[in-house]
Amino acid sequence: MAWNEPGGKRRDPWDSTQPQKPASGGGSGGGDWRRWLPGTGSGGSFPGGAMWGLAGALLLVLLLADSVRAIDAKERGVVLRFGKLHRVVDSGLHFKLPRPFERLLVVETTKVRSSSNEVRMLTKDENLIVVDFNVQYVVNDPYRFLFGSRDPEDSLREAGEAAVRQIVGANKLDTIISPRRREMEDNAKEVMQRLLDRYRTGLSVTELNFPNPRPPPEVKEAFDDAIAAREDRERFQNVADAYARKVVPEARGAAAKIRVGAEGQAAARVALAEGAASHFSQIAKAYDAAPDVTRKRLLLETMEDIYRRTPKVMVDAKGGDRLLYLPLDRMLDRKASDAATIETQLDTVPVQPSTGGSTATTRGTRGKNAPDDAGETSDREARSR
Repeated sequence: MAWNEPGGKRRDPWDSTQPQKPASGGGSGGGDWRRWLPGTGSGGSFPGGAMWGLAGALLLVLLLADSVRAIDAKERGVVLRFGKLHRVVDSGLHFKLPRPFERLLVVETTKVRSSSNEVRMLTKDENLIVVDFNVQYVVNDPYRFLFGSRDPEDSLREAGEAAVRQIVGANKLDTIISPRRREMEDNAKEVMQRLLDRYRTGLSVTELNFPNPRPPPEVKEAFDDAIAAREDRERFQNVADAYARKVVPEARGAAAKIRVGAEGQAAARVALAEGAASHFSQIAKAYDAAPDVTRKRLLLETMEDIYRRTPKVMVDAKGGDRLLYLPLDRMLDRKASDAATIETQLDTVPVQPSTGGSTATTRGTRGKNAPDDAGETSDREARSR
C-alpha cells in the first residue's frame, strides 16, 4: 500500500492501529497462510484429515516398494534382519520386511571375474623366472563374499601368488617352460582354492594359467640358449624315433624269419632222426627174423652206395676176366675243378718276404702240378694193369 493516500494524509504501513486493506482476490483472511495448517482452516481446499490420509498412503507405497524385490537369474540375494544373516534367496520375486527391519543385498554370482598378477621367483634348480598368471573366478557364496573377509579380491590375489610360488618353486625350469605345465596349473588351482576356502572369501576359481613363463631380461640370452638346446634335443629324439620305427620292424621280421627257419630245421631233423630210428628198428627186427638174408642185403646196399659215388667202373669181360674201366671225361672234369680250387686257396695265402715266402711259393707250384702228377700216376697204373 502506498504511503501517500489521496487527501494529503501520510500513512505508516507498519502502524497496526490503522485499518488494513484486504488482499486482492476477495474473501477475508485470503492472504493468511496459517489457514492451510491442519486443524486451523475451516474452509480451505486441503483439510487436515485429507492431508494425513495422503501422507499415510504415500508411506504405505514406500513400504511396499521396499518390501518387494525382483532378483535377476544371474544374481543371488542376502537378507539381513537387524544386521544378522536371515536367509539367502535365489532369483525371482521375493518379499521382505521393510527397512530398518530387514535389508536385502544382491550379489552377481554368475559373472566370471578375472585377475592378473606377476611373480619373480627361483625354480627348484635355482633358475630365476618371471611368471605371469591369470585367474578367473566366480562368487559361489554371496554371504561369505560380503562378510567373510575384509577384501575378498585382495585375498584372492595373495592366495594366487602363494599357490603359484608353491607349485613353480617345486619344479625345474625345463618342466615349467615345457608344454607339459598344464598339470602344474591344475595343482596351483587346487592349492589356491584351498586357501580361498580357508580365508572364507566365498570365491570359486574356474581357471588358473601362466601362459608365458619367461626369464628376466638379465638372463634372456642364456635362456634362449637353453631353449635352443631343448629344441635340438627334441629334434634328435624325433630322428631317433623315426629310425627306430624303421629298423625295429625289420629286425623283428628278420628274427621271425630266423626263428621260423630254425623251427622248420629242427622239425626236419627230428623227423629225419625219427625216420632213421624207425628204419633201424625195422632192420633190427628183420635181422632177428633172418640174419643171413639181412646181412647180405645190407652188404649189397652198402656196396651199391659206394660204387654210385666212385668214378671207377668195374665190368666183366667175355672171358670172365675183370676189366677196369676208367671214365677219362669225368676224371678230366674233376682234375680241372681241383686245380681251380687249389689256385683259389693259394691266392688267399699272403706271401712273406722271408725264406718262408719262397717255401710257400714252392708249395704253391707243387700244388698246381699235383693234379698232373696224380693223373700221370693213374695213367701208369692203368697201363701196368
